[in-house]
Parts: sequence; C-alpha cells; structure tokens
Amino acid sequence: MNAENLEPSTSTSNRVARVTMMEGVGARVVRGPDWKWGKQDGGEGHVGTVRNFESPEEVVVVWDNGTAANYRCAGAYDLRILDSAPTGMKHDGSMCDSCRQQPIFGIRWKCAECPNFDLCSVCYHGDKHNLRHRFYRITTPGGDRCAIEPRRKSKKITARGIFPGARVVRGVDWQWEDQDGGNGRRGKVTEIQDWSAASPRSAAYVLWDNAAKNLYRGGFEGMADLKVVNDAKGGSFYRDHLPLLGEQGPGSRSGPGGLAIGDQVNVDLELEIVQSLQHGHGGWTDGMFECLGTTGTVVGIDEDHDIVVSYPSGNRWTFNPAVLTKVNSPSTASSANTDNANITPPPTPFTVGDLVQICSDAEKIKLLQRGHGEWAEAMIPTLGKIGRVQQIYHDNDLKVEVCGTSWTYNPSAVTKVASSDGAAVGNSSGERLSALLKKLFETHVTGDINEELVKAAANGDASKVDEILSRSDADVGISNANGMFAGHTALQAASQNGHSDVIKVLMKYEVNFEIEDKDGDRAIHHAAFGDEPSVVEQLQRGGADLNARNKRRQTPLHIGVNKGHIGVVRILLELGCHPSLQDSEGDTPLHDAISKKRDDMIQLLLEHHADLTVTNNNGFNALHHAALRGNPSAMRILLTKIPRHWIVDEKKDDGYTALHLAALNNHVEVAELLVHQGKANMDIQNVNLQTALHLAVERQHTQIVRLLVRESCNLNIPDKDGDTPLHEALRHHTLSQLRQLQDMQDVGKLLMGLGTPGADKKSSASIACFLAANGADLNIKNKKGQTPLDLCPDPNLCKALAKCHKERHSPTSGPQNTVIIRNDQESLQECMVCSDLKRDTLFGPCGHVATCSLCSPRVKKCLMCKEPVTSRHKIEECVVCSDKKASVLFMPCAHMCACDGCAALMKKCVQCRSSIDKLVPFIVCCGGNPPPAPQPPGIMNNGSRDTTKDVQKLQQQLQDIKDQTSCPVCMDRLKNMIFLCGHGTCQMCGDRMTECPICRKSVEKRILLY
Repeated sequence: MNAENLEPSTSTSNRVARVTMMEGVGARVVRGPDWKWGKQDGGEGHVGTVRNFESPEEVVVVWDNGTAANYRCAGAYDLRILDSAPTGMKHDGSMCDSCRQQPIFGIRWKCAECPNFDLCSVCYHGDKHNLRHRFYRITTPGGDRCAIEPRRKSKKITARGIFPGARVVRGVDWQWEDQDGGNGRRGKVTEIQDWSAASPRSAAYVLWDNAAKNLYRGGFEGMADLKVVNDAKGGSFYRDHLPLLGEQGPGSRSGPGGLAIGDQVNVDLELEIVQSLQHGHGGWTDGMFECLGTTGTVVGIDEDHDIVVSYPSGNRWTFNPAVLTKVNSPSTASSANTDNANITPPPTPFTVGDLVQICSDAEKIKLLQRGHGEWAEAMIPTLGKIGRVQQIYHDNDLKVEVCGTSWTYNPSAVTKVASSDGAAVGNSSGERLSALLKKLFETHVTGDINEELVKAAANGDASKVDEILSRSDADVGISNANGMFAGHTALQAASQNGHSDVIKVLMKYEVNFEIEDKDGDRAIHHAAFGDEPSVVEQLQRGGADLNARNKRRQTPLHIGVNKGHIGVVRILLELGCHPSLQDSEGDTPLHDAISKKRDDMIQLLLEHHADLTVTNNNGFNALHHAALRGNPSAMRILLTKIPRHWIVDEKKDDGYTALHLAALNNHVEVAELLVHQGKANMDIQNVNLQTALHLAVERQHTQIVRLLVRESCNLNIPDKDGDTPLHEALRHHTLSQLRQLQDMQDVGKLLMGLGTPGADKKSSASIACFLAANGADLNIKNKKGQTPLDLCPDPNLCKALAKCHKERHSPTSGPQNTVIIRNDQESLQECMVCSDLKRDTLFGPCGHVATCSLCSPRVKKCLMCKEPVTSRHKIEECVVCSDKKASVLFMPCAHMCACDGCAALMKKCVQCRSSIDKLVPFIVCCGGNPPPAPQPPGIMNNGSRDTTKDVQKLQQQLQDIKDQTSCPVCMDRLKNMIFLCGHGTCQMCGDRMTECPICRKSVEKRILLY
C-alpha cells in the first residue's frame, strides 16, 4: 500500500478519536495508572468530572474537592473512566439483566461465559452475577469488546466524593443565586439523581442548612455546581477493570480485547474452560495443545476481534481474547524490541513466478487461512490445483493465480512444485507450462473419484459427471453420486451454481437429496444461497424437503429472505413450504424480512399466510419486531394484513405492547400507525404498570407525548409506584428548564410548540405543562404520598402548572375525554400568530383558517400547509339565518358563507351558485379532526347496561380459543405440530421431545400443520 494512501485514513481515525473524546465531557473519573500528581484528586478513589478537552491529548478535570487541572489522555493515561452515563452514552437494544435498566447507559459489561447476559456499571461493581465469570467491557456503543479478568481475585477501591451523606458548598459552576443561603453555606447530599433522562447519575439532590432543597449538576455537560467539604463513600469499584480515558484514540497502547500486535500471551485457564470459550471463536483442535503452557506472540486481530497468536512451532491459532493472559515484559524498551523480533517473518522459500500446489484438505486449509486472507467458499475449486505466485506480501503471505482468479494464501497452505530445471520452469514457453500443468493435474485427480465428481459438478460439466458415474457398475455409481469432497457433495455444488443439467444426471443415479454438509445445509439450502429458483423447483420435483433445517435450524426460506433472493422466496412459497418455521433464535422468515426492510418479501410472506403472532426467543412477534426496529413501511403492511384486531395489543412477557416499544424508542411514525390505523389501546400497562405515555414522558419523546395526548389517552393512570405521567415529567425538573416558560407570553404558545422542531425537546417542564393543560390531575398522590407538585419545589413552575390547568381545563364536571376534545377545539380556534383573538380569516386557495383578521395581512404563506396565500376573506355571519357565524367550507368553490345548520340543507353555494360536492367543517379548516358522527338516540343508554358483561363474555371466549390453540407446554406459541397419538404442541417444543407430554407415548413421527 502506498504511503499517500495511508494519509486520509490516518486523519480520519484522528478525527473519529477527537469526536469520541469530545463526547466524554461529563464522565466521572478517578486517577489512572500513570498518575504522578500527588493528592490533587484528594487521594486514591476520589472522583472528579471531565469538564472539557483542551486537545486530543489533554483533558480538564474538576475534582469533587474543587481542584481543577489538566491531565494526559494520550501516550500516558492519568485517568480511568468510572462512569460515562452522565455523558449520555447508551447502548441501544441492551438491558441490564440484574436491575433491568434499558437501555444500558455508560459502560456495558457482557458476560463471556453466559449467552446474552449484560450488566450495567452499578451492578457490575456491585458484585451481581457470578464473580468467577469473565466479562467483556464495551465502552462505546458498537465499540470493541475488551476481555476482563474475573472479579473474584481483582482489587476493589472505595469511591469517595459527592455521594449521599456528603457535606457540600457551592462549586465552580454555581449559577443559582442564593438558594444555598449565601456563599459558604453548607448542605447535605441526600441522593444522586438524573439531571435529565438522557444523562443518568449526573446530578445531586441537596438539602441546605436553610431548609431549601433542589437538584444540582454533577457531571451534566461537564458542569460542577457543588464542591465537597466532607466527602462520603459511594460504593466500591474494580479499579483495574475500568477503561483508560482516551485509550480509544490514536496512540492507544491496547487494541481490541486489551491486546496489541506484538504482545506476549499465555493460555492459563483449565482445558474445559478454554474449549468452551473457543466455541464461535475458531473452535478447538488437538493441534492446539501446544498452546497450553507455551508463550505465543499476537500477530493479528481479525474483524471479529478474535486474536491470532503465533507459536515457536510456526503454527498460528485464533483465540477468543477471553482465554488469553498478557505476559508483562520487564521494561517497555526491551519489550518493544523483543516483540519486533518475534513478529519479524522468517525468510520465505517462495519467489514470484514459482508454481505452487494448493492444499487439498479443506478442513486443514480453513484453519491455516485464518489471519492469512481467510477462507471463502468460492475457493473450493482451487483445492489441490496448481497456481503461480504473483506477489509476496510483507508477512510472507502469497498472492497466487489459480483457476483464473487470484487468492491470498498462507505459505503453509501451499507446496512448491519441484522441477529438475528451476530456470526452465520459470522461463518455459506456454506449451511447456501447459503440458506440465496437465501432467500434474492428471496425476492428482485420478486418485480421488469424489474430487473429480464434485469439481466437475461445480463447473457444470454434465458429460464429465455422467462419464465418472458410469465407470463402474450401478451400485458403485450410486454411492459415488453421494460422495463428498471438501465437505460437499456433487449435488450441493451443482445446486449452488445453478447447473440443472448436472442435477438431471445425478438424479438418474438416484442421488440422495438430504445429505448435509458440516453446517447442516442440504442441496436445497445451497440452491437458496446461490439464488437459483429453477434449481429449487427441480429439487422439489425430485423429492427434496423444502422445510429442511440446517444446524442453525434455518430453512431454505430463511436463507432466501436473509440473502435478499426474492425469486427463491417466491418459488419456495408457491411450492408450499411452511412460511413460519423458526430458527434457533426463534425468528421466522417474517422476522428476518422486517429486519432486512424488505417490504416485497413481507407482502409475499403474508399473502402465503405467514403467522405474524409467532414470537421469537426474546418474545417479539412480527408487530413487536417492526416497532422495535422502527420500520413504518413494514408496520403499515402488517396492519393491513392483521387477521384479528386484538393482536395489535398483544403483550410480551414483560407486558410491553408494540405501542410501548415504539414510544420507548421514539419511533413516531410507527406509533402513529399503531394508534390511527391499528386502533391500539393506549392505556395498556406493562409489568411495571407503565403506559406508553409513561415511557414517552420518561424519555422526553415530545412528539409521541403529543400524539398520545391528542388521541385522548388516559393521563392519570398510576404505575407500580403510584406515579402518573405528570409525576414522571416533574421528577427530573431543574430550574434552567423553567426559562423557556418564563419567555412564553401564554400557555397557547407552549402547547403549539410542543413536539415541533423549534421547541426545546429536552424540557420536562414543557411536557408537564402540556399534560396539565390537557387534564392531568395535579392532586393525585403516589405511594409515597407525593402529588406532582411535591416533586417540583420551584414555586414559579407550580404557578405555571396551575395556570395551565385552570386556563385549559373545563369548569364543568364531565368525562376526561370531553375535556380534552374541548381543549383541542379551543386551541385550534386561537390565532396562530397572536393567540389573543379567534381565527376568522379564510386563506385562498388552500382553504385553511389559521389567523385572525388583524394578523392575516402579515402572513404570506399559509401557516398550516406553507402554500402562498393569494386571497384573504374574513368569515362573516351566515347569509341565510344571520344568527350564527359561517362555519362550513363549500367545495369545490371554496366559499364559507353558511353555518352548519343551514349548510346541511343546501345543494348549491348561495354566493356563487356552484354545485356543492363536499362540506368541510370549520374545525377541519383549522387543522383539527372532524366531529364524531351523531349516534341514533337510545344507543348509549340501551347499550351501556350490558357493555361490561359483553366485554367479559368476549374475553372469556378469547381465552377459550387461546387454550384450545396454544401449545400445552409453553402456553405461548400456537399449536402447529401433532404426534401420531393425536396430541400436539408448538414446533419449538415438539422438536425437543421424545415422548408426548400428555399421554407419555413415544414420539415416532412429527407432523407440521399448515
């Protein structure tokens, strides 16, 4: 690679590093391994806050004791990151399996020995989970995983600083006037809280000696409002497990997994543990016994962050970083020299132009290729072939031209072809080279009939396949047709490459369609991999099982969807394959199509009756999955194809519905579809008794809050702690957020601003006022006896809430929904410019009513649709009755000259005499929803008496249906597999059983229900 090509990538990595470090502002830190600054921090374990970065190499920290100074964060590392949660760093899609925090903020700790087990920093340092287990540390979302030693033998340090019980005074960033009673007055920290939902553990709640109390910044945006006088203990932490501040930047001394190229490493764990940890990381073979008790050198780190280690024998092995222990060198200088000596490749016996023969053992070459260009299935035809060396890389890997293509090989995977006259080989004519290759080829292939057959099938040489199989008698021909070379049969090779003629020849010799390769893939799977619909159809006619599973329990349909092969998916469904079988993760092809955002495949699967109620191992059905992924187009298709309405409100095991998931992850368009198109119940509660509104308020997702409130959800439902959404909105309120309210002229502007791009989306005060204005109860008490106003000690905000509640709440006692509808109508009738007068001007040509007559001349474009305004007409009284104001827009003439009573009697416009095609109510012209259609008299009175009984009856019928169709084992999935005894289960449970769970008869056969 040229030096000039390295320049941009280096600068890019520097730029990425700088961005990463700038995102570290606010992190809570302790002294690091290169600390040499005495007791500036207050002593070992004392905590400080990252204020800002002077440069990529230098950071400013304010310690809790008030000291502020610059420290090194590149080359030498003065600091460790104790907690990065205050920076807002979060790992989307993760959840702490101890405290259930979701997502995990700060550092994520992933168990290396238990599948899908994560901890947050609080639980990790709090000794949750098995202390003997190793963990991976994931510092940034999607970042490298660093293997950490077990906590059992690691040293713990007590954190000290601003924690509950500490005595504090105002700090360097104080801007709260005399709330503390005056400069020098003291207070006591009672609790560490979140300054905002996006910045956990970034503030301290203080009770001052003058009895005042409030929340103050301690990490939020790098601010330190407090200084400790008498510090307090904040729990213990594993010092050596913490990441170094800046270690992801250039000049880092550790790479992925905590190891760098050139490091000396040992494998010092017990054999059984090593073999277990190697699953999915290169595996374990007998040849790896040399690694036990022998020091090796790290020579590579692959794209999966596995470590490639070289040993004195010359062998290289790939390891899970969790099994390796770094060997400390006596000194940095000698270590560097030794490392460089160890990784210097030995002289290569090859030269450019040499003829080499590729290893013919597929399993061996796959191991050898790790870290040397890796292995690809397309390299199978090169096994055993002769090629020419084109280039020798700096690490001695070879670029070899073979079979018309160039590949990179480990020098140990090829052997030099001997020649009596070396010069003649290198300089021979094309005829001599051709003759030599032919001779070498013939001497090689004639020894293995399976090799000849598989290679001929892969190349599409049907006549060659027929000739090979007809050499012997019929019995031998059949056995050869099913023979394997390089882990594959001839049928599998032909299927993946689409050679129908070869398949016809193989079928003549009664080839076995169901032979599996090492991954459990059959010929039908290989046809799906290769995007060969015609081969799929040909195999099905020959009797191949369309629902065959590989070792990951994937069917050909799974593979077709994941590879994006729409032709394969279509032909499989048309041929009658099961559309909803589950893989080892419990995902159906429909789950995979949603993840891949393939709307065409989703439509195709649903047209062939794919079951969208099947849940995967995480409990997500198709609707849940679309909501989690934020895929509105998939959600729109699913809602049009939904077989039963109640599926929209189906809960996961944790009580989350699709609407909960959309609200939690701020997928606004998906939430709108669920509410408007799916008619989702907005008041369903999860296991913590939270509604979707609770989650949206907690995460400060203002657009979803506005959507749910405007659609008349219940604002006063309490969660498990008795908190309503208004409690949640006020729980993290701070004085700085009130400035927005103080600048507002009236409540109307606040309500119009919520959820729009110009509004402060992080203001919990705005959300609180919006909830109060739409009917949220200010006097409901939670289980601690606190009303929403008790959670907000600031009197100005309390007054603002009371004003919102008073001005927008209807004085009449009626149902909450009536109040909300009335409030909506009133706000829609106010002028969008001044909010003082009512709207009374009709804009043309759009037909919207947005302002009063005084403000309308200043409006050049409609405030609602942004179309240029060409005409303005003040709305006068009805020209027919003169009793009411005109309130109906006639279309298509766009005149508003009659009230709703008179307009209902008209066929033509009284102003221009044009025929009336459509009547548009005034509230719709203002941007609201049309009023509900009147119901026939007596419906409400007659129907309400039996409503409860009818609902209970329907619920019981639904439960009966579920009992009859649900799997009797897991009671979760639908029953879609029966045994010969007549009893049935779901497919996931049935596959694991050897005897019927009901009658205890042995399971001789399993039958899938379509």
